[in-house]
Amino acid sequence: MNRSGAEGRPLGVEIAAALADRGVEVVFGIPGVHNQEIYRGLDTAGLRHVLARHEQGVGFMADGYARATGRPGVACVISGPGLCNLMTPLGQSWSDSVAVIAISSCLPNGGPPDHRLHEMRDQRGAAAAVTAWSEEARDAEHAYALLDRAFTGFAERRPRPVHLQLPIPLLEAGAPSAPPPVQPTPPRAPDLGLVRRAARILGEARRPLLILGGGAAGAATEARALVARLGAASFVSIAGRGVIAPGDPLHYGSFLARPGSAREIGRADAVLIVGCALSETDLWREAPGFDPAARVIRLDLDPAILAADRRSELRLAGDASAGLTALHEALGPGAPIAEWQPDRVDAARRRWFAEIDAERPGLLPVIDALRAALPCEAMVFSDMTQLAYAAVEAWPAPAPGLWHHPSGFGTLGYALPAAIGAAVGRPELPVVALAGDYGLQYTIPELGTAVELGLPLPIVVWDNGQLGEIEASMRAAQIAPNAVHQRNPDFCALAHAWGALSEAPESLDEIGPALERAFRADGPTLIRLTPDLV
Repeated sequence: MNRSGAEGRPLGVEIAAALADRGVEVVFGIPGVHNQEIYRGLDTAGLRHVLARHEQGVGFMADGYARATGRPGVACVISGPGLCNLMTPLGQSWSDSVAVIAISSCLPNGGPPDHRLHEMRDQRGAAAAVTAWSEEARDAEHAYALLDRAFTGFAERRPRPVHLQLPIPLLEAGAPSAPPPVQPTPPRAPDLGLVRRAARILGEARRPLLILGGGAAGAATEARALVARLGAASFVSIAGRGVIAPGDPLHYGSFLARPGSAREIGRADAVLIVGCALSETDLWREAPGFDPAARVIRLDLDPAILAADRRSELRLAGDASAGLTALHEALGPGAPIAEWQPDRVDAARRRWFAEIDAERPGLLPVIDALRAALPCEAMVFSDMTQLAYAAVEAWPAPAPGLWHHPSGFGTLGYALPAAIGAAVGRPELPVVALAGDYGLQYTIPELGTAVELGLPLPIVVWDNGQLGEIEASMRAAQIAPNAVHQRNPDFCALAHAWGALSEAPESLDEIGPALERAFRADGPTLIRLTPDLV
């Protein structure tokens, strides 16, 4: 961008220009008196701004945009309550390793100690609890350096959200133009000696197993080639769905959280874990179930994950794609010697489908109807709802990055605004929001944003009039169900009030046509589904 003569413009204008120079095209935000100086420069910098209805919507939209495009999402909010409202989405982005940069204004240091507008005791420290780092710019040069720290960090390390706060007087003051962007270092491959040792272990194994998480989402080609070369079985986490092709006869799927998966994992004599923390929300049990004699190898970009691992024999630090490529090359040509049996893998999958059907009766037919109606390239953003809990296990993804679920931080209200962000980022491809009746109400004002943008966005709402998962948990704990039934609005009438369309299929066969009409519409369509369908 040519910004000749720009010396001395307010820092808010220069920040907008610096974002554009670093590849940003869209900013999600809500303007206020405290951050309006950033808005002074948006048009000049050629940045598109998407106005949300609440800062939670801002953050979730930036998150969805980042997941859909592979580029950082930018959220712009005011000091105090604006940043506080943004912290829930930032926590979700932290949990799911999403590149979001939050830019907020802040009150200047040295002012009166109390009673200033939007004053917080420690705004920077509050945001630090849900970000990789939270820093306050001291001057213009420091602000530009923090921007480069954010963008290079997203490219070089495990992506996590960051927070940059700018004092209001600094935003208003004249500033020099930002220097050219700092170029990130290309992702590194693991140590070659460790790779060769790992390849030897895997190549000699009779029952090698790969467990792949969201950190392997960009390495599907390499992962599929490696399991084929080894004849290995595989599991994926919810975030790793699609890394292994659903039709692979030795692929167990995204059933890591099924108790029976421990028995299958325990059959492996060598295990390679790639880009997966094997956290509580991956397993819902204390341990994966490795055989004590199994040789375990971990490949991960995050040094904290590797440092905390006391079980793995080898810990390979590096990028998933580069690491899997190096392992495949170290193995060399040859036929697999593995002894996995496709019939046993298929039987395990069938048992787990039956368990889902028993736990959540009637949901699998709804899932099948939705799946049959969606184009293969459709991207789904789901919320914390029983329909999604079943779908993230039972709905195989054809490719990675096509289904996004807030499984880590577990935020309600995620699906609608995240889907809006994704639809903004990939307007030529289908995007779907899948929410429960209660979670949708957390961020339902963002329906107005979708109408304003004219997005052909289907918003599928599972309306069962209750917090079904919580009621089931209370009953299992022998607690009399309390506060788990709510009065819902007329969702279709609410959609019309915002100028959106609505559909209310009365049978499973009507779901497909409703979705087709929604994708052709010139605005969002709320599609209300109820248990009466089955």
